[in-house]
Amino acid sequence: MGLVRFLRELQTAVGVRGEVAVLLASDMTLRKLNRQFRGKDKATDVLSFPPSCMGGAQHGGDVAISFETARRQADEHGHELDEELRILMLHGLLHLAGMDHETDEGEMAERETKLRKKLKLPSGLIARVHERGHGRIREVAR
Repeated sequence: MGLVRFLRELQTAVGVRGEVAVLLASDMTLRKLNRQFRGKDKATDVLSFPPSCMGGAQHGGDVAISFETARRQADEHGHELDEELRILMLHGLLHLAGMDHETDEGEMAERETKLRKKLKLPSGLIARVHERGHGRIREVAR
């Protein structure tokens, strides 16, 4: 299944309505976006931008993914790049649906795990961080 079709099916599964734009960009671009919208001067793998009131009901939000980081993470975790892009899209769409692992009580991690298993995806972002014993990861850009 192609990434566009996967995105549409994922939107239905997550409950995000409207058009969702996915930007595949460089680490440098994600660093700039992260600095501009989150005040963090570092590259990251995925950022989510909920729809603004100006976007109208037709817009479901935007997801920005670092292609370079996705490639590195795919290599690190022993799976294909397209699988890593799907994992990052899932994480980003859960944020667009209003979930936030930084502030919830594990609901986003649970939902990500269920969807990841249903979609036959390898370990998700939240699970990876917990497996390594690190703190929290990725936020929704505001």
